[in-house]
Amino acid sequence: MPVAECSVKHFLSTTDHLFPITYSTLAPQALVDRILSRYAVGEITSCVFWMRGLSDIYLVETHDNRYVLRVSHAHWRSKAEIEFELELLAFLHRNYIPVAHPLTTEDGQLAIEIPALEGKRYASLFTHAAGQIAVGDLNKVQAQRLGETLAKLHGAAQNFQCDAARPHLTIDYLLDDSLRDLSPFLNAAARSYMNDAIAQIKEQIHCLPQEMPLWSVCWGDPHSGNVHFTDTNDLTLFDFDQCGYGWRSFDIAKFLQVTLQAGISPSVRKAFLDGYQSVQPLEDIELKCMQPLMQVAQIWSWAISVKSAIMHNHSKLDSSYFHQRLEHFKMLRSPDWKPL
Repeated sequence: MPVAECSVKHFLSTTDHLFPITYSTLAPQALVDRILSRYAVGEITSCVFWMRGLSDIYLVETHDNRYVLRVSHAHWRSKAEIEFELELLAFLHRNYIPVAHPLTTEDGQLAIEIPALEGKRYASLFTHAAGQIAVGDLNKVQAQRLGETLAKLHGAAQNFQCDAARPHLTIDYLLDDSLRDLSPFLNAAARSYMNDAIAQIKEQIHCLPQEMPLWSVCWGDPHSGNVHFTDTNDLTLFDFDQCGYGWRSFDIAKFLQVTLQAGISPSVRKAFLDGYQSVQPLEDIELKCMQPLMQVAQIWSWAISVKSAIMHNHSKLDSSYFHQRLEHFKMLRSPDWKPL
């Protein structure tokens, strides 16, 4: 063994010499050699770091196909939660729901553990979603297709079973845990306002039952940025990083909240809801709770954004950021405002 290689291995095996880190970017060639080589996809012609979100995304190409390699962040989700998501996507694919689904390694694994410097991370290879994100955001036809597909997803997921620990999008998790993460950044007046708002939300949605079909497996993040459309408006869903058991109406509320924040036309939101109800009509209690559930979605996505920024881009967490988010949340609470 060359002296230089021996020295490096000795250094890496002595953890006392390693400087603590919170995040590392894994080298594409190492992923080709150590991870992608375990999949029967043929020769890898390209692997590039594509984007950083709640996970790291690499675009992978062979002579015949394109794939997406996702490497989880050590601080984001547990192994059991990742296994739940991957098994869900494999199940949905088998049940003809158009999702970018994970491939198995040659020895049958959906995820490969990576001993990164900051802790254990998990790599999964996905099919590439055909098409592209809707140009200029969704039109009414695309929104209706997305609503129909989400309803079919909720229907199919009623039969999903998984041995992995099941993440639950409960009120304690969505609201109380989120407020705990936000509170250090809020002044006393804002914290008091949020505490009062959350108490009111809980009162408004306490009547929603946690039972099928109202309670299902949720995508967790349905919006136009997580869907590719072809020229003929065939669609493929992806990015199930936030999936878990929850109210199906929460998924709808999340879509409405995101489109409202993006300034999308009310006619697009209506087309989405009409599409959903053409497959699975919602009950009156679900429609009644839609506005407070949109507020829940806003708080949860706000907390996720803050935790990510602390890790990767703390500079965005200035007073303007929190002022804008708080004002948007106040708008969602207005008794004069309606989502459609």
